[in-house]
Amino acid sequence: MGLIKKILLFSLLLPLNSASQEIIKVENFKITILSTMFSDTYIGEWGFSALIEADGKRILFDTGSRGNTVFRNAKELNINLNNIENVFLSHNHKDHTGGLSTLKLNHPSSFSIAHVGEGIFYSRPNKTGTEHYILNNKSSLENLGIDFNTHVKPFEILPGLWTTGQIPREYDEKNWSQLGKMINNNGEKIEDTIPEDQSLFFDTKDGIVLISGCGHAGLANTLEHIKKIVPNRPIYKIIGGFHLLKLNDEKLEWTAKKMKKAGVKYFVGAHCTGLNSTYTIRNFMGLNSKTALVGSVGTYITNEGIFPGYME
Repeated sequence: MGLIKKILLFSLLLPLNSASQEIIKVENFKITILSTMFSDTYIGEWGFSALIEADGKRILFDTGSRGNTVFRNAKELNINLNNIENVFLSHNHKDHTGGLSTLKLNHPSSFSIAHVGEGIFYSRPNKTGTEHYILNNKSSLENLGIDFNTHVKPFEILPGLWTTGQIPREYDEKNWSQLGKMINNNGEKIEDTIPEDQSLFFDTKDGIVLISGCGHAGLANTLEHIKKIVPNRPIYKIIGGFHLLKLNDEKLEWTAKKMKKAGVKYFVGAHCTGLNSTYTIRNFMGLNSKTALVGSVGTYITNEGIFPGYME
């Protein structure tokens, strides 16, 4: 098995519920949004990225869309991105992977390990025959010194910080465009369900914190999956993109009920979550402006709560 792409076979042997026996609780954390549409003095874009700090360890979650967005926003927020070994790419879309090359070039001591889900490098030809960004740039990224680690099952990336692994689609949320096509391992051209979509989570004394890029596997599916990995724990804070934009009230109410059942008390909807969807869910869940809001560049959450900045 080569060093460039290491499929973590031992993670395939990890029993689904073993995480509940071994998971470490994170004592202190901070999650700061570095790329999303809304901003005040920083750069906004259609994309997502967040820096996760957990008990002194750091990992970059997604890299935004344009090359310079995360790099410049981090500098203006006085966030040092040097010596961050790990980056997590939630799925293949350019609005989550487009900044990786620039970040690696400007921070050569960082991002040597990119954690991805199985399927991120599936061929996805479009009408022009052009492949998607991360596949097109895989070789150049590897030449920069980035080693792709592929995950299928839940896996502890850093102490206490887990990837969900592939998320079963128990509920028919169809949280993707339903228009794209991909070539699977059997050479068949099928609907692109974005099978590699994964999220990160960690447990704390108050409950589980979930970070999502787009949630193409479905927010309810993701919550149900984590509850099986770590039984009997509330998922009390969620942040990121959840692809709820343009859903009708019936679907949003259904989603809100699933969130409430999972134990969600704090909700930061960024990127593709949608403004109206975020506020509609806030109303359905009985949350308020201190516990549920639209995330902007610089918004961060900690043990204490949500800190939205000027875009409150």
